[in-house]
Amino acid sequence: MSNADIFVGEVIGTAILILFGAGVCAAVTLRHSKARASGWIVIAFGWGFGVLAGAYTAAPLSGGHLNPAVTLGIAVDTGEWGKVWVYLLGQMAGAMLGAVLAYLVYLAQFQANVRSEGTAEGIDEGTGEEPTPTLGIFSTIPEIRNPVANLITEIIATIALVLPVLAFGLTEGLGESGITVLIVSLLVVGIGLSLGGPTGYAINPARNLGPRIVHTFLPIPNKGTSDWGYAWIPVVGPLVGGALAGLLYNAAF
Repeated sequence: MSNADIFVGEVIGTAILILFGAGVCAAVTLRHSKARASGWIVIAFGWGFGVLAGAYTAAPLSGGHLNPAVTLGIAVDTGEWGKVWVYLLGQMAGAMLGAVLAYLVYLAQFQANVRSEGTAEGIDEGTGEEPTPTLGIFSTIPEIRNPVANLITEIIATIALVLPVLAFGLTEGLGESGITVLIVSLLVVGIGLSLGGPTGYAINPARNLGPRIVHTFLPIPNKGTSDWGYAWIPVVGPLVGGALAGLLYNAAF
């Protein structure tokens, strides 16, 4: 695979992933959305379908990593580091693009994010309600803010992703049949349902950092904080987890 193919594949695939993922979070969170308050199970499956669509689309060009933790785990296992930077650039660019696309899909709902005091000019519905917090649409927020516990959660959850991804390569026929992507998508759903409760399961540094950057600059009314004090945890935790998964896989298999 050429550097250009890898970059384009990762941009497109990661953008699709974030479009689906941030999109389902917006659907569940924002007022005037038909899916509002439909719950965590819907979010978990939305992210899983995002992995399914993004990885299948990117696979012919880049292999469909879509995640720096996966790229790092593969590099640690194989010792091949030459193209890691291309994957990371594509993933970050794609994550930011996907966040912008999700914002555009829900543009009217974001614009209807209202203040509790008085009437905002140009807003007829929902006036007098509290603004809806928007960061959780783009990036993860812990339920209990405990840096050590949050970091441990992200490390373990990422190992639970990357180690099986590496092991799937040992199962004869999965790669040729194309079913690996489907299984990884279901794995992401399972991680969300089982391990996502404490932190929202970032398990992907680009998925968290790229949309957080976009959230910082988007003109969302009353959008609230982008919480940069927490931002290092969903980046460092998955990178550590990905590296540990690569080391464990290399040692055990």
